[in-house]
Amino acid sequence: MNEFLQASLLALLAGITIPLGGVLARFERIRPNWLETEFRHSVIAFGGGALIAAVALVLAPHGMEQFSAGPAGLLFMTGGVVMMLVDRQLSQSGTPVSNLIAMLADYLPEALALGSVISGDSQGAILLAALIAMQNLPEGFNAYREMISAPRLSSTRILLIFAAAALLGPMAALVGLEFLTQAPAVLGGISLFSSGAILYLVFQDVAPQAQLKRHWGPALGAVLGFTLGLVGEMLTS
Repeated sequence: MNEFLQASLLALLAGITIPLGGVLARFERIRPNWLETEFRHSVIAFGGGALIAAVALVLAPHGMEQFSAGPAGLLFMTGGVVMMLVDRQLSQSGTPVSNLIAMLADYLPEALALGSVISGDSQGAILLAALIAMQNLPEGFNAYREMISAPRLSSTRILLIFAAAALLGPMAALVGLEFLTQAPAVLGGISLFSSGAILYLVFQDVAPQAQLKRHWGPALGAVLGFTLGLVGEMLTS
């Protein structure tokens, strides 16, 4: 298969679970109410665990391979500071999109990496796409549950936003294939910047939403999310 077509299809399959997660969140109903509440908080924690795994096992290590300690730390910290400024602006405007931003900060660098590795390891790219898809499903679920609380955002509008977000993946994969295959330092810099942004959002917005007193499922959900990242990284390395 043509590498451009393969990169586009794999990234699209990895991203299609974003709107799918939104659809599941739209129709999800569990009874009794306490179980529904614990399930939702557990999915939020699962997504947070997957995001931390992406930072700790994929994005940050890849960037650390390309930079010395000083530049790596600066790029990582810059990502966190920029996301803090964005988060403050969004808070003032009352726009609940922290989970969506965290998801894109994870999905797009991984789609870039997906495109950059296709020419040298097509089987590894397929596995990477499958793992990205599994991460995007709970993250899409969480982002929908957060955004539906905004009075200006209807369910249809949110799902259209998610569909557009999924289409950004193939574009990123093609950029990775065309321009970053021979530029690992650029991809490493993007990965470190995104890592700082994701880590800020996990502790500022995602983790607080997952907390549920006198329930232990959400904390275990975070462990399961990190386990997904751990196993995935071991399978692809």
